[in-house]
Amino acid sequence: MTGIIRPPVGPVNRVSGVRGIMEWRALAVFGMALCSSLALAPEAHAQTDEIQVYDATINEPGQFSVEVHNNYTPAGRTQPDFPGGVVPNHAWNGVAEWAYGVTDWLELGTYLPLYTVTNSGRAEFDGAKLRALFVEPDAKEQQFFYGVNFELSFNSRHWEDTRNSGEIRPILGEHVGPWDFIINPIIDTSFNGIHRLDFAPEERVAYNFSETWAGAVEYYADYGVVSDFEGLNREDQTGFLVADYNGHPDSVEFGIGHGFTGGSDALVLKLMVTHDF
Repeated sequence: MTGIIRPPVGPVNRVSGVRGIMEWRALAVFGMALCSSLALAPEAHAQTDEIQVYDATINEPGQFSVEVHNNYTPAGRTQPDFPGGVVPNHAWNGVAEWAYGVTDWLELGTYLPLYTVTNSGRAEFDGAKLRALFVEPDAKEQQFFYGVNFELSFNSRHWEDTRNSGEIRPILGEHVGPWDFIINPIIDTSFNGIHRLDFAPEERVAYNFSETWAGAVEYYADYGVVSDFEGLNREDQTGFLVADYNGHPDSVEFGIGHGFTGGSDALVLKLMVTHDF
């Protein structure tokens, strides 16, 4: 790794002094630890466990929450992404995401259990994930906001074709009146070299009707490894229409998705239910 992560300067930086240095030093150490392992370790094909665009909001310090993700594919691909993998058609994937606010700029989380109910009705345990989410404090109140999420996955053989995989998810967004514009240009890795990094961007445009209700259009893609992008017949490009209810202590997000390429599923439903303790 040749670059150095430095604390941002200017009006977007709301922290200063020792606190700001500690925040960005922690982020740099975590990022270098993950990135340095990219060249250590076959190519992973991610299944659908979490269909969500991150908006840099996190739990308050000391707050604990659980978010249950459930995704069902009524009409999808009838062949797995790799031998022995999950067949998307008529499969139900889900995971419970447990999160804890450490500071106003850091949230730690774990995904457990990660599960699938296959099209034959068989329940399977898919693995577990750990994450660390670094954000600008009070992102919801800022016009421009940013953050980055790091994930480490421990996978069953039918879930991904590699036992371990990782994600680096930058978060960039802007609030313009009732509108939200967000992009997550995600880089996935199977720890098999820099040239095998996978580019899977996500985008969201949302309109907030009130403090509790919002509607959104979301776009999810997986273009394949950066050294050799897939053709349209293998790329995953899916659009979603989404409705959000942001209550307290419970929130709900529901979406209907349609794939536009040969590597996508024709119809996907997603449901996220969050409870703050």
